[in-house]
Amino acid sequence: MRAADRRAAPLLAVLLITAGCADRPVAPLPVVPPTPAPSSPAAPTTGAPPLAGPTTTDPRPPSVRATRSPSPPAPVPTTRRSTPRPPSPTTPDACLGAVRYDLVLADVGPMPTSLCLATGGVLRIQGIGPGQVTVDRTDLADSHYEAGVVDVRFLRSGTVDVTIPYEGTVHVVTVVVR
Repeated sequence: MRAADRRAAPLLAVLLITAGCADRPVAPLPVVPPTPAPSSPAAPTTGAPPLAGPTTTDPRPPSVRATRSPSPPAPVPTTRRSTPRPPSPTTPDACLGAVRYDLVLADVGPMPTSLCLATGGVLRIQGIGPGQVTVDRTDLADSHYEAGVVDVRFLRSGTVDVTIPYEGTVHVVTVVVR
């Protein structure tokens, strides 16, 4: 055998093998359309025949033909709060955080005796005159009066007694600052 024949033999074998494969028809793989989400409207049908069941034009044996699988169960809806509910100020260990607590003297029923606020929180007392509200710890709280409103801002952790005279009675609100 000549050297040229030895080099051409593998090439001829590859050509014969690939030529033999071209004689068989090749069917495209079945495509299953995505199922619409439960909350979206149903997708319009395109008029394509269903994938399940024997067809006369499908050359594949029945064991290879595509069948439609059952759709997965719909997800169970869950409800979640986007923001946590603030704790009730009546529970003894509930701290409101660095918020503004409004105390309107004209609308208030029983005045609170204690509060818990975080550093940076403000106790706003509305409907009172200048110089009437006092704090016992000026190193922990700063007060500011303007137009019948006293803002007491809590600067550091500790306990501050805020004295509020109203209708002939002196009320003391103990504020725990965390």
